[in-house]
Amino acid sequence: MEEKKKAKKRVQMREQDPLKRARNFEEVPYAYSPEEAMEEASRCLVCKRPACMGGCPVEVNIPAFISLIKDGKFVEACYKIKEKNSFPAVCGRVCPQEVQCEARCLVGKKGEPVAVGNLERFVADYEAEKGEVKLPEKPKPTGRKVAVIGSGPGGLTCASDLIQAGHQVTLFEALHKAGGVLVYGIPEFRLPKAIVGREVEYIQKLGVEVVVNAVVGRLYTVDELLNEQGYDAVYIGIGAGLPMFLGIPGENLNGVYSANEFLTRANLMKAYLFPEYDTPIKVAKRPAIVGGGNVAMDSARVALRLGAEKVYLIYRRSEAEMPARKAEVHHAHEEGIEFLLLTNPTGFIDDGKGNVCAVECVKMELGEPDESGRRRPIPVKGSEFQVEIDVAISALGARANPLLPKTMPDLKLNKKGYIMADETGMTSARGVFAGGDIVTGAATVISAMGAGRKAATAINDYLKWKYWDFRGPQ
Repeated sequence: MEEKKKAKKRVQMREQDPLKRARNFEEVPYAYSPEEAMEEASRCLVCKRPACMGGCPVEVNIPAFISLIKDGKFVEACYKIKEKNSFPAVCGRVCPQEVQCEARCLVGKKGEPVAVGNLERFVADYEAEKGEVKLPEKPKPTGRKVAVIGSGPGGLTCASDLIQAGHQVTLFEALHKAGGVLVYGIPEFRLPKAIVGREVEYIQKLGVEVVVNAVVGRLYTVDELLNEQGYDAVYIGIGAGLPMFLGIPGENLNGVYSANEFLTRANLMKAYLFPEYDTPIKVAKRPAIVGGGNVAMDSARVALRLGAEKVYLIYRRSEAEMPARKAEVHHAHEEGIEFLLLTNPTGFIDDGKGNVCAVECVKMELGEPDESGRRRPIPVKGSEFQVEIDVAISALGARANPLLPKTMPDLKLNKKGYIMADETGMTSARGVFAGGDIVTGAATVISAMGAGRKAATAINDYLKWKYWDFRGPQ
């Protein structure tokens, strides 16, 4: 009897050596070669009922684009992705495919799933490298005007869809560069900023006007945009940018940062390129990062690359409960980050001059699951100890920033200050839609993109009936 063929192994992306990359900000993985991409694509079964698509928040036709890669049609594969997702170079790098599309891959039932994210990244980079970026045909103008507030992944997606529907679109960004969390939050070694710039430039070529240094809520209110500036609808995609803190003694000491501030200085303001960019940031010898998500991993790995000798990552649960992507945890281990697990900070210690010099901690043990489904950490009596540090970074997540919502009395918020919106993104304020982290709380890049897409569809529908009355369209 003929032996069954063994399933092909997943083609792993080559990476920088851990000891070398721990001291530079260059991208960690190297891209697939064309031959590697075709080999990995050949593992796809091209299912008639592809479960992978059900795991994609923006409904990319995954089997179709992978089939084109199999045939060596790389640019066509990128065009196929862009039918649903305008930013494949970003998503291929930072989306958690392992819990979305790849988690549903049939090949993954008996081995490793097809590397959807790696293939997406490959074709996006190939298209850009070959200079074959194709713009869709310009639609007939509708005469309608939409404001999109926030240029993160959700705002970019919403703006891209709306401009392709024929509306006039203006994208307002509070900071001096468009991209939102893609530029201020995610480090260069995970998502090169030239790629984000490329994606922003793409939607500008589509016709979107991008206005930076524009804090809506101060420059204009939403009501002013609708009533005085001539906009027919507004999409709010401002994220959840208000950092959370531990609420323990010593948090006001010099050297204690929020991850939001630390990463903004390092990424958007390019502190890592000193002295070319003279952005002040404290280069620590022994920093401690508190948290277990992707932001904590990013902060720890940035601190290491800035010149730290020993980086501690303090997390109150075990590694199994960490919300960070497994690849990021793996990379942090490889680079020498020291994980202090089942550990919780209880206070920061003053060196007598107003600077942090140590963190006081207590050991934890895991009890019964809490509302998140993870086992609740419980302090162990008598287990207190101190760790000598010179910088502390709180990476505990973020909350809704009230600056914009408080200027909108008609906008309903929930108890935590997030905007209340239905499944389409429609809010309680007429003509105002919202999505992403400002509605759901901190989530993923791709979920924000999915929300932006749904809202764009809803805005299209809204604009169709907004100007109708009993006599017909006006």
